[in-house]
Amino acid sequence: MKLRVDQKADALYLRLDESAIVESDEVSPGVVLDYNEANEVVGIEMLGLSKRSPEIDLTALDFETA
Repeated sequence: MKLRVDQKADALYLRLDESAIVESDEVSPGVVLDYNEANEVVGIEMLGLSKRSPEIDLTALDFETA
């Protein structure tokens, strides 16, 4: 799993695995899901990140696992 924050593009991308992306769908304004050949979600992109959470600190990430 990879998480990438692009400050210039004001976007966040979460890649769940490395399978080939065959289709993408904007499921909500600025939220795009990438699908593989088996129609499984393999990537999630959020655009306009700073507008979604104005107080977000793009230089620090907290990870939680349960």
